[in-house]
Amino acid sequence: MAPNLPQVTASAGDLAATPGIREALQWFTREKQWVNDMHLQVCRVPAPTFMEQERAEWMSATLRGLGWHTSIDKAGNVLAALEPNPQGRLVAVTAHLDTVLAPRGKEDISVDRDGDFRGPGVSDNGAGLAALLGIAKSLRTLNRPADFWGRLLLVANVGEEGEGNLRGMRHLCSQPALMARMRAMLVLDGAALDRITTQALGSRRFEITVTGTGGHSWSDYGAGNPVHTLSRAVAAFVDSHAPDPRAVPKVSINVGIVEGGTGINAIPASARAKVDIRSESNEHIEDQIRWLRQAVTRAEEIENVRALGGCRVTARLKEIGNRPAAKLPETAGLLAAVRAADSYLGIRARLDCASTDANIPLAMGLEALSIGAGGTGGGAHTTSEWYNPDGRDLGLKRILLTVAAMLRESEGE
Repeated sequence: MAPNLPQVTASAGDLAATPGIREALQWFTREKQWVNDMHLQVCRVPAPTFMEQERAEWMSATLRGLGWHTSIDKAGNVLAALEPNPQGRLVAVTAHLDTVLAPRGKEDISVDRDGDFRGPGVSDNGAGLAALLGIAKSLRTLNRPADFWGRLLLVANVGEEGEGNLRGMRHLCSQPALMARMRAMLVLDGAALDRITTQALGSRRFEITVTGTGGHSWSDYGAGNPVHTLSRAVAAFVDSHAPDPRAVPKVSINVGIVEGGTGINAIPASARAKVDIRSESNEHIEDQIRWLRQAVTRAEEIENVRALGGCRVTARLKEIGNRPAAKLPETAGLLAAVRAADSYLGIRARLDCASTDANIPLAMGLEALSIGAGGTGGGAHTTSEWYNPDGRDLGLKRILLTVAAMLRESEGE
């Protein structure tokens, strides 16, 4: 906990009582149904990773209709601000557009008799996107000077899930002029209020591809077999260097996809696998990568020693994902602001480690963390995903108070 928390906690109460901010906090409670309606609408616009354009256009048009200046950048991210050219130090609130699964039709997003939202992406990250819209709508009702809220940047970004490899956040953070003005980035991901993700879980992802001549399982026997090679590489990697799940820092390895071959009586012409390596430590990840490379090289060598007639295999290892590990200092102003809001609102949350959009700014040394947007949810990345909006207003108040604290802290910088 930051040493200056008592002072910041007191200021959270002062902020909550400030005319303008007080009205916004009340708006979140009064306009719950409006936020719920927008939540369902955005979730009914499909946005699987790499295909977020329709939802991006919907978010841009909706934010523009709420009086915000919006644009869609080259990566497909939606950016919104109250001022066309905000000046001074900026604070960004972001939520990713993409989902692992997409609704096949609007009827796939529904509300059951208990008030739970049902369908792909309703929690991850419909909750975050609905929060952006709630913040946007509430701030248009305030009389706070434009030079204060004008420094808030709302971002609905692409490419957070799976092989999207955080490409939207990477693009945003690759702009030196913008990042030089960025005071903090608050990432909204999912619903839960009981965790504050201040440690970025690192991950590196690889595709192993083995190719050969292929052939008949009898008449061409002796030709290098890509499936045999791939199986040998995977087995050697996992058996020789499998990390202890009890070790600290923890390291995990996973082969999640294995493909190859066309028939039981045909030597495959190709085979491939996808490997995921994770840890809180970039150094431990690098160790696993080195062992993976060695396993693939050795598997190729063994198969080619056995191959007849020049029918050799070729193995390649390609990196398809890189999420750096990093950690926000416990003395960071952004964490103090969240803790202060939590203390004022009665939220109890623990620090957490996870892979989110915050990985990129944290690895650059910027202040960033990820929190849920309020309510409760579960079943993420499945067809049975659900979200309950009860208590959502508490999450929205937490976001607004945190942002207000950071904007006030950076006034005049």
